Amino acid sequence: MPITSKYSDQQIETILTEIAAVFDKHDASPDLVLMIAGNIATNVLNQNVAESQRKAIAEKFAQALISSIDSTIH
Repeated sequence: MPITSKYSDQQIETILTEIAAVFDKHDASPDLVLMIAGNIATNVLNQNVAESQRKAIAEKFAQALISSIDSTIH
């Protein structure tokens, strides 16, 4: 997503690997994985972001997601 991050690649990869293992354990389909990812994003915004900022942050998140998809196509 972002080009620069305050988190190390190793930290991100470790967490992603652990989460992927849980999805594999439950034979989660791509649709289910995306639904869960969306629910996680919604919960993070609703529980940790001021209501006045939620829409703007959600829009930035959506744009970053779209950018990351577009960059893998080219």
